[in-house]
Amino acid sequence: MQASDKKAQNPMREIRVAKLILNCCTGESGDRLQKAAKVLEQLTGQQPVFGKARYTVRQWAIRRNEKISCHVTVRGEKAVQLLEAGLKVREYELLRRNFSDSGNFGFGINEHIDLGIKYDPSTGIYGMDFYVVLERPGYRVAKRRAKLSKVGVQHRVTKDDAIKWFQTRFEGIVLNKAVANQ
Repeated sequence: MQASDKKAQNPMREIRVAKLILNCCTGESGDRLQKAAKVLEQLTGQQPVFGKARYTVRQWAIRRNEKISCHVTVRGEKAVQLLEAGLKVREYELLRRNFSDSGNFGFGINEHIDLGIKYDPSTGIYGMDFYVVLERPGYRVAKRRAKLSKVGVQHRVTKDDAIKWFQTRFEGIVLNKAVANQ
């Protein structure tokens, strides 16, 4: 048995979804942001958290500390289901630049109604960003309170690992184009 075969069979080397972050940025506070939060709550069944502007941008009429976005973090089986729905909208095609060096990836969709939510004229249509954090079993050593240590270089998820996982798990296609056709 070769070293690469042994590595592939090790259950501690299996990549899994640690969490999925859904972000909906409206760029303004008020009614439009509340409706976006309602859409995220319908989608996930969780209460969204609001993000604030870091600084004032007069051209966009944004003031510092004004709520301009909302996001929700989903873990477990629900995260995988939502990821599957989001990838179905994108037709399982992502760009190589959608993947980060730390083995995570993200993409966006233009209309939330593509995910299966019925269109409501009073709510409107919102786009959102999906960001997926991948991990292997044993990543807890870097997050726990007692006896904190680092995840070894060989055990970290790399960009190539993430792309390979995406291609095998979802039969996805990774394109090398500069810009995706929306």
